[in-house]
Parts: sequence; structure tokens; C-alpha cells
Amino acid sequence: MGSGELNILVVDDDFRVANLHAGIVAALPGFTVGAVANTLAAARTEIAAATFDLALVDVYLPDGSGIDLVREIPFDAMILTAATESETVRAALSAGALGYLVKPFDHAALAARLAGYARYRRILSAAEISASDVDAALLALRPTTTSSSAAQPAALVTSPTKDLVLQAVRHAHTPMSAAQVAVAIGISRATAQRYLAALVGAGGLRMQLRYGSTGRPEQEYSAGPTR
Repeated sequence: MGSGELNILVVDDDFRVANLHAGIVAALPGFTVGAVANTLAAARTEIAAATFDLALVDVYLPDGSGIDLVREIPFDAMILTAATESETVRAALSAGALGYLVKPFDHAALAARLAGYARYRRILSAAEISASDVDAALLALRPTTTSSSAAQPAALVTSPTKDLVLQAVRHAHTPMSAAQVAVAIGISRATAQRYLAALVGAGGLRMQLRYGSTGRPEQEYSAGPTR
């Protein structure tokens, strides 16, 4: 984990969904995926072995409720679930969940929540804060998808390189990886990844995972809604 990065635990019973959420997390600057778990037991094992900042937790797990995990962990959590019962929502918030995102959701919605969480953490990093800081921190946890671009550095949002990255992906016949984008427009893979993450967070591109026969899935990018 790089210095200053927020370490995320992803918990979902569907390994493909878990990997998709992990891919969205990994695409955002300032975040790293510390572990992915598909059961309560596996999540508890990971928590015992490492330190996390935030857990993204499904409610329905094979061996229990994700809400129980939220209640017991000593760090922050958000619920990502298809459960829409009012009682479940109230239970999750009562357990301490900072957010509740209903599946299915757009990739940009999760990216916006994560960007808001990073802002929440930055505001609350000071030993003493003002009343307006408290309001700002709580507001950061409820971002709109369209405002997520505001959390990105201005250089990533407005630069000519961003436009080249966007054009390369939109003009491609198939989804592109960060490495392919880098080759196509003559920039480094790391630079391509930063701009792709910014565009995913702003809703301009979509990120999905490509599964091969072996190894970890690769992140690929395709055109999102026209802005």
C-alpha cells in the first residue's frame, strides 16, 4: 500500500461482483484494495491479518449478514447491496454504515461515494474542526454522481491529455486497457491510468473487468454517457 492510500476491504458473496467493485476501487487515485472476501468468515480472517480504512460490504453473505460485520469492525464501512427493505437500511445505518448504495448502480456512483469518503477523511484528519467542517464532512458522504469530477485535480479534468484519452477510448471498437491507451496516444501507463480513473469517476467512461484463463482480471475501459 502506498503512503497515504486508503486501504479497502471488499466483501461480496459473488466473486465477479466483488472483483468488479475492487476494480473500481483500484482505478481511483488514493485507494488500494487490501483484500477481497466472499464470506463473513473470510472477511474476519482478513481483518485479523491487516489494517483497513473502509469496508464495502454486501448484506447477503453465505454465512450471515454483512450488517453484523459492519457492527463489529473497528473501521469505517459502506453497504453495497440489492436489499431495499426499510428495516435493513435502518439496521445498516444503526450498525454504523457511512453509506448505503443499492445495486445495480453505475460505476460512477461508487467512484463518487469513494471520492466523497476520501474528502470526509481529509476534513476529519485535523485534531479540531469547526462546525462548518462537520457539515462539510457529512455532506461529502452524500455526493451526487455528477459532482464527482470536482474531487479530481483540475489538471486531470481539463487538460488536452484527458481529451486524447477520452477520444482514444470512444473511437476504439472494443474496450481498451490502460496499457493500450498509453500506447495509442504516447503516454506512460501510469499517466493513462490516472486520466482513466478521473474519467470513470466523472462518468465519462465505464470500467469493466476482463477475465482470462489465469491470473487477476484486467481493467478495461469503454465509452460512458455523452456529457
